[in-house]
Amino acid sequence: MVYLARHGETAWSLTGQHTGLTDLPLTERGQRNARRLGDRLKGIAFASVFTSPLQRASRTCELAGFGRIAQVDPDLVEWDYGAYEGLTLDQIDARQPNWQLFRDGCPGGESPAQAAARADRVVQRLQNAEGNVLLFSSGHFMRVLAARWIGFDPTVLCACLMLSTASLSALGYKRDLSQPVIWLWNDDHHVGP
Repeated sequence: MVYLARHGETAWSLTGQHTGLTDLPLTERGQRNARRLGDRLKGIAFASVFTSPLQRASRTCELAGFGRIAQVDPDLVEWDYGAYEGLTLDQIDARQPNWQLFRDGCPGGESPAQAAARADRVVQRLQNAEGNVLLFSSGHFMRVLAARWIGFDPTVLCACLMLSTASLSALGYKRDLSQPVIWLWNDDHHVGP
């Protein structure tokens, strides 16, 4: 099973600003919920733990109790929003009406094909992993990763998937191991108000 842990809350996740490569810290609430995520993960044994190099993911990993065993994977960084970094959806829509990240990508940033290629590299490594794996990353990239896990084009599926901060999701296979599936999505019952 592959578990996906989204990073805890940041100031920009509160304001709805697109946070790609800007390296923001967690808010106090984000830190508290990262610890709660760790409580949610207690009792699950992980053969491997990987984290994005960005502090919002690596700090969530640390506060959840996995910092000492986690390996940094540069492919787990969030989507590069380029010229849309730090902007809200309304601000982007004023520049480019009807913009959709998973269809249009970002000027000066990543295209959907580039984000999918990065996700495909991660999926390929995960398919060879033995035992449970835990990944700490960001919302848009994890949506692309889940779509690629089950063989979908991100432009079709990702806009329909949402992820709360400090949420937990899980990817795996049907019982006969023949078909990749999404076992759990956006579980945030452990996150406090």
